[in-house]
Amino acid sequence: MYKLTVFIPEPNLEPVKQALFDAGAGHIGNYSHCCWQVKGTGQFMPRAGSQPHIGEQDSIEQVTEWRVEMVVAKEKISEVIKTLKQAHPYETPAYDVIEIIT
Repeated sequence: MYKLTVFIPEPNLEPVKQALFDAGAGHIGNYSHCCWQVKGTGQFMPRAGSQPHIGEQDSIEQVTEWRVEMVVAKEKISEVIKTLKQAHPYETPAYDVIEIIT
């Protein structure tokens, strides 16, 4: 089992979450669509060669984003990460995956 944490801009929150759920994330026992989320502010500066979804090159951008955490079964993690990269609007989405030891 893994825990996926991803940062999603507010306008894209529900579509990205739904894509991850459809790929198999967020299942705990007899429950689906499980996640934890909190709103915050992300910051980044697109550099030369980037194609930013939000902001301009060489200018610091602050964006309302949601930190979303959900569990993913071991056999689903590769597909979930692939789906995340396709569904997320950012050129390089920020995410991490942590193995849960039980």
